[in-house]
Amino acid sequence: MTLDPRQAAERIAGIFRARRSIDALPDALIPGTLDEAYQVREAYEVIEVPRRGRVVGYKIGLTTPIMQQLCGVDEPCYGAMFQSEIRQSPAEVRVADYCRVGIETEVAMRLGADLPEGGGRARIEAAVESCMAAIEVLEDLRHDYKRLSARSMVAGNVWNAGCVLAAPVTDWRQLDLAAVTYRLAINGREIGAGTGADVMGNPLNALSWLADRLAADGRPLRRGMVVMTGSTVPIQFPQPGDRAVVEVSGLGRAELVAV
Repeated sequence: MTLDPRQAAERIAGIFRARRSIDALPDALIPGTLDEAYQVREAYEVIEVPRRGRVVGYKIGLTTPIMQQLCGVDEPCYGAMFQSEIRQSPAEVRVADYCRVGIETEVAMRLGADLPEGGGRARIEAAVESCMAAIEVLEDLRHDYKRLSARSMVAGNVWNAGCVLAAPVTDWRQLDLAAVTYRLAINGREIGAGTGADVMGNPLNALSWLADRLAADGRPLRRGMVVMTGSTVPIQFPQPGDRAVVEVSGLGRAELVAV
């Protein structure tokens, strides 16, 4: 990367705002290390807040070994979610508002307490107020997935364009989150399925990783934030007229209609 983080972030934000199809980010905009990529991502977040609203949560990406191997990393990555892009199910998404809109099949968690120091599994679990089925909405700019890197994804805020949330479930502790089943159907046809164990062994493990990472960076998770914990089904690209439904056993259903 030949630019400073703010300059790179401004250029990357401009690419996403223009909805311009690209195979990959220009080499000049790709940070040399993952730490540098997070500096660009932080600058990107500051640039986008006036347009998209304050940061109200985070998405976690690359939670499966196959995706980590594809991007050459041994840990997940994260990006911010903005207030204006948090949708309640059922929700409509205009395909024309994106270069190529993608959706992922997830469980979201809302925090009922701050996590200023991250914490172990027990502290993390105690901080979760509710869980819910969710659809992550992404803008992938038609990237060539064979040319992906974690550095380029992080610099672009891991492509997050919001989410669609099912009704919150507060008695989620009665469930074994590693065993819950996720299913994605589009127009009534099942596209894929998985279990919570596909997400780092348990979605709570993904949340714990994020809490520790953000606390170490001085940007801890706060009460009321929503965290998308990672997809169990490969990204799909709905077309106008498509109805996508994510169902998670015990955690409801999130519905998105592409228009």
